Amino acid sequence: MLAESDKAPANSAPAATAVVPPTSTESPTPNSTSDPPVGPIDRYRMPLIVGLLLLVAVAAGFGLGRIGRNSDASQNRLVLYGNIDLRQVDLAFNNSERIAEVLVQEGAKVTHGQVLARLDTSRLEPQAATAEAMVEAQQAVVDRLHRGSRPQEIAEAEATVASAQADRLNAQQQWSRLSALTSVTDGRAISEQDLQGARAALDSAQAHLVLAEKSLDMSRIGPRKEDVVQGEAQLRANQSQLKLLRRQLADSELVAPSDAVVRSRLLEPGEMASPQRPVLNLALIDPKWVRAYVSETDLGRIHTGMRAAISTDSFPGRALNGWVGFIASVAEFTPKSVETQELRSSLVYEVRVFVQDPHDDLRLGMPATVLLEVDPRVPPKPQS
Repeated sequence: MLAESDKAPANSAPAATAVVPPTSTESPTPNSTSDPPVGPIDRYRMPLIVGLLLLVAVAAGFGLGRIGRNSDASQNRLVLYGNIDLRQVDLAFNNSERIAEVLVQEGAKVTHGQVLARLDTSRLEPQAATAEAMVEAQQAVVDRLHRGSRPQEIAEAEATVASAQADRLNAQQQWSRLSALTSVTDGRAISEQDLQGARAALDSAQAHLVLAEKSLDMSRIGPRKEDVVQGEAQLRANQSQLKLLRRQLADSELVAPSDAVVRSRLLEPGEMASPQRPVLNLALIDPKWVRAYVSETDLGRIHTGMRAAISTDSFPGRALNGWVGFIASVAEFTPKSVETQELRSSLVYEVRVFVQDPHDDLRLGMPATVLLEVDPRVPPKPQS
C-alpha cells in the first residue's frame, strides 16, 4: 500500500482539497461526533488512484512488449522460434524369414550401405544353387543350337549317304540279274518269291538312301529357328528365377540407406520378420531443419534461399549456418508446441530453415532460434 506522500504526485487535485466541517445547524447524528463527513471526491479517490496505476502498468507493459517485439524489426532482423526436425526411416526386410542377427544398438551411428541385420538363409542358398545349375545346363543347350552340327556329324551323315547309295546299287544289280535270268529261262531258273524279295530289297535300299540324304541336309542346315527361340526362352526363364533367388539372398541383409542414427530396435534375433514389420527405426543425419512459424505481417520479408543463423540453448554463443528452404503456401493456426496466450488463435505460415550440422549436435525436437537478416532495400524473391 502506497503512503500518502507517494500518492500526492500522482493526483494533485484530491490532495489540495480541504475537509470542511459541516455548517448545518441541524443536530449531528450519533456518528458525526467521531467521523468527519465524507465528500463525493473523497469517496472515489482511492479507486481512482488504483485504476490509474493499473492503466499505467498495462500501458507500460504493452509498450515494452511492442518494443521487444519490434526491436529486431527496427534493426532489419527477424527472429523465429521453432524446433529441430529431421526425417525418420522404418527399415523392414523384404522377405518373410526368421531374423538371424541384429548388429547395431540404439544410439549407434551408421553409414550408408552398412549391414544392420541379417536373416536366416539356410533354405534360400540351396534353391539358388539349383537355379544356377539349371541356367548352366540350358545355356549349353542354347549354345549347341546356335553352333549347329559339328563337322564330324556332317561327315557321319555323308558316310551314311554313301553307304545307302552302295546298298541301293547292290540291290539294283541283284534285281537286274534276277530279272534277266527270269526272262531267259521263262521263269524256270528263279522263283517268283526270290524275284519279289530282290525287288523289295531294291525299294528298301532306295528309301534308306533318301533318308540318309535328308539327314545330311538337316545336318548342313542346322537346327530349326523355332527350336532356337524355345531354347533361348527357357534360358531366360531360368535366369529370371536365379536372379530372383539372388535378390532374396541380398535382401536377407538389411543395410542403411544413408548416414543415420539408430533410434529403436523393434525386433530381435529369433523373431519372424516380414515386410510389414520394421526391424529398426533410423533418424537421418542429413538434412536437418528448424520448423518455425512466421506471421502474415512478416511473410513478405522472407524468401526461399535466404541465409539464416541458428542457435540453441544447448550451445550458447555458437551459431550454425542455414537457409530458408520452404515456406508454406497455406496458413494454419499456431501449433500447440509454440502456442502462447497471445497467439492461440493467430494464423501463421510454416517455414523450414535448413541447417548445416557437420558435428551432428542437433537432436530431434530441440528448441532453436532462427535469426534472419532482412535487407529492406532488396525486394523479396517470389516463391517458386
